[in-house]
Amino acid sequence: MWPDSTRTSSSTRSSATDVAATLLDYYRDLHTRYGPQNWWPAESPFEIMVGAILVQSTKWQNVEKAISTLKTYGLLDPARILEIDEETLGLAIRSSGTYRVKARRLKGFVRWFVDRGADAGRIKELGVPRLREELLAIRGIGRETADAILLYAFELPTFVVDRYTWRVLTRHELLPEDVTYDEMKELFEGSLERNRELYGEFHALIVRVGIEHCRSKAKCAGCPLEPRLPRRYSETEIGAPERV
Repeated sequence: MWPDSTRTSSSTRSSATDVAATLLDYYRDLHTRYGPQNWWPAESPFEIMVGAILVQSTKWQNVEKAISTLKTYGLLDPARILEIDEETLGLAIRSSGTYRVKARRLKGFVRWFVDRGADAGRIKELGVPRLREELLAIRGIGRETADAILLYAFELPTFVVDRYTWRVLTRHELLPEDVTYDEMKELFEGSLERNRELYGEFHALIVRVGIEHCRSKAKCAGCPLEPRLPRRYSETEIGAPERV
């Protein structure tokens, strides 16, 4: 759970101003090491939406299995998802974990999508503020999931923040540990060019470095951002900074 996003903090705003100029340096370091990530891997906007919901609290490999099953049985379709019962849908996405909960969330989202005309190209014309508000009103769709759908499925410029983003920013002492989701999002969107491709690539690169290095138990050695790290994090302590 993210801290309360409604609080205000002059120190956080000051910190955001101080670190804004460094974000592109971090992007360049990551891009130089990893190259283009070409996110989001999918064959259609609707597949991206489904994937964004199924990836909640699980690994992407598990989502790939679930989506493959949906495709095999002809269920990766808005109308078919609404037709079948939750139990059947849950069994199809079982590999993604908490499948009963996700089946319910997926049906709720698809109902909204169909009511909106099931046309991603037309729906995106509503714009980020209106769409984000509507997505967040759907049960089980949080800020990260909503932003991922907006950025990757609707191709709208909004930055996605996740746990990896928090780890990179706080461990590099760019923002305090109690920073909120919306404050991190504001840092990126207020500092970078409003560009969908840049937002998507930067987020994907942060996820890549998070998976390989900025884990709950940090693995700093060999990280492309290691030269910028003010502290080395212990391999044996979760989240605890250790001076070197």
